[in-house]
Amino acid sequence: MASISRQTSGRWQAKVRKVGFPLRSKTFATKADAEAWARAQEREMDRGAFLPTDAAERTSVAAILDRYILEVFPRLAGEGKNFHANMARMKAEIGGISLSALDPSHISAYRDKALTLVSAQTVRHDLGLLSRALKMAVIDWGIALPRGLPTALVRLPKVPRSRDRRLKSGEEAKLLRAAEVYGGEIGDIISFALETAARRTEIASMRWEHVDLKSRVVTFPETKNGEIRRAPLSPRALEILKARKRDLGPVWRMRPDSISQAFERVCAKAELEDLRFHDLRHEAVSRLFEKGLNTMEVAAISGHKTLAMLKKYTHLRAEDLAAKL
Repeated sequence: MASISRQTSGRWQAKVRKVGFPLRSKTFATKADAEAWARAQEREMDRGAFLPTDAAERTSVAAILDRYILEVFPRLAGEGKNFHANMARMKAEIGGISLSALDPSHISAYRDKALTLVSAQTVRHDLGLLSRALKMAVIDWGIALPRGLPTALVRLPKVPRSRDRRLKSGEEAKLLRAAEVYGGEIGDIISFALETAARRTEIASMRWEHVDLKSRVVTFPETKNGEIRRAPLSPRALEILKARKRDLGPVWRMRPDSISQAFERVCAKAELEDLRFHDLRHEAVSRLFEKGLNTMEVAAISGHKTLAMLKKYTHLRAEDLAAKL
């Protein structure tokens, strides 16, 4: 049964009571609006389609993103911090919208605006984070979304073809010569990356406690997928580390951003165009395949979780395959 009453403020309050359902109440500016809302609630209860939307109405998109950051990001090891910018961008644009009002049009508008500021891949990461936060709100936090999962009805932007930049003949030698002139650790870091297929953040976070020179193994406790990875050390990688041998503490003094900046300057000095530090990982993975290692062996070294992810970073030279045939 629904009851409509006028409050001292002049607004109209509607209350809906039905056995088996929680009490529902809401205030409106007019009696007609209150009555219409009450009838709609009763219809939903009668046909078994009622969903309590109180929590969704009083919870904003920003609130669930903040809770997701608080509860989920600590479990993402070193990678959680990389997503803070994504969350901040979404909160600035759609954070004030309640979950009950959020619909695909809001998210599509955010997508289109974000594409003018960041890459398509970054926007895909944004929408993926939002989708996971909304699913967690429904499954783990008990917040019903009256409009369903709005991200499911939003097209993801297409990403450009993955990079296939590999080192051409003579480029590695030019790069290392320029690194030697530049000085510091960057030359050894470049060589280490080519030998191990390690990511920039993994290299920068290496500590001597995680290096076993006797077993020729390095442990990366903080990886992109949040899992610990143990990788073998090639003779050249082992040589680089032995020349720097310490007992405790960081293996390298350079931070991830410092590595990128130094690499850009070395590339400029070597007159190499369109080469990024992450391309060294592409190059290293491809070289592992060219040495004859199988997919599982390469994945164990590089840390890729699926063949599709591994293929994205693998570009075998047709000339090398022809020679092998």
